[in-house]
Amino acid sequence: MTKAGYVAIIGKPNVGKSTLLNVLLGQKISITTNKPQTTRKRILGILSSDNYQIIFLDTPGILTPSYLLQEKMMEEVEHSIQDADILILILDLIEDPDGLKTLQNDFTYKLFMKSKKPRILLLNKVDLTSQEHVKLLMNKINSTQKFERVIPISALENFNIIQVVESIIELLPENPKYYPDDVVSDENERFFVSEIIREKIFEQYKEEIPYSCEVTIEDFKEVEGRKDLIQAEILVEKEGQKGILIGKQGAAIKKVGETARASIEEFLQRPVFLELRVKVKEKWRSDEKVLKSLGYSKWKE
Repeated sequence: MTKAGYVAIIGKPNVGKSTLLNVLLGQKISITTNKPQTTRKRILGILSSDNYQIIFLDTPGILTPSYLLQEKMMEEVEHSIQDADILILILDLIEDPDGLKTLQNDFTYKLFMKSKKPRILLLNKVDLTSQEHVKLLMNKINSTQKFERVIPISALENFNIIQVVESIIELLPENPKYYPDDVVSDENERFFVSEIIREKIFEQYKEEIPYSCEVTIEDFKEVEGRKDLIQAEILVEKEGQKGILIGKQGAAIKKVGETARASIEEFLQRPVFLELRVKVKEKWRSDEKVLKSLGYSKWKE
C-alpha cells in the first residue's frame, strides 16, 4: 500500500516557504525573492517515489490583510489548511528568535493550531544562529506538545531536508497516488511563465511597484521551426507606476524582458520571443471582478 497526501506549508512572509518547496522537489517551481509577499496563490508541488507521494501546498505568507487581494491571499492559506493531511509551520529564527510569540494573535495561525491534523514545526535559518539558542527553543516548544515534530533546518543550505521528508512520510495516510509519478505540479506553462515575469519585477523594482503589479499571459503560441511567441500584460494601478515600470525610453521594461526571457527559456528548455505590455487598471487589487478574472476568487464559486 502506498502513502499519499497533501502537506500545507504555512508561515509569515519571507520565512523560506518557497525556497523549501524548491529544495524538496529538487527543482524551481515557486518563485523566490528577498521581498515579502512574493507568493500570492498557493502552488502545488509533487514529490513522488515508489511507495509514497507528497503533494506540497506552498502558500502566501500569513499577514493581516490591508486590501482585497491580501484577503484573497489569506483565503488561499485557510483553504490549504483545510485541504491538507499534514501541516508544516516554518519559523524564521532570525526574524522570530523567541519562537511563536509574533504569531499568537494572528487569525490564520489560530486556524493552524486549532486543526487536529498532524503538525510539524520547522525552525529555519539555523545556520545563522547559535546551536545553544536552537536547542533551548526546541526544548521549550517540545514541552508544549503542540507539534508531532520540531526540526531545525536551513532551506537555503539544504540542511536536514531529508529528515523533513522522512517525518512527513511517517505521518502520511495510506492512499493510492493522486498524480502520475512524472507530474511535478498541476499548473500549466502559462502560469509558470507569468510567475517568472513577476519574479523579475520583484527583483528589479522597489517600494510599491512589485506589489501593484500582476502578470497575465495574453498569447502563447508554439511556432514550429521558430521561437515560441509569448505576449504578456503587466497590470498596474496608476499611470505613474506605468512610467516607472517602463522607464526612460523603455530601458527598465526592456531589462525585465531580457532577464525574464532567459529564465523562461531555461524553464521551458526552448527559445522564446517575449513581448511585454503595461496596462493601467485603477485599484485592481481591491476590485472583486478583476481579482476573479485573475483567479483569486475561486473559493467562493
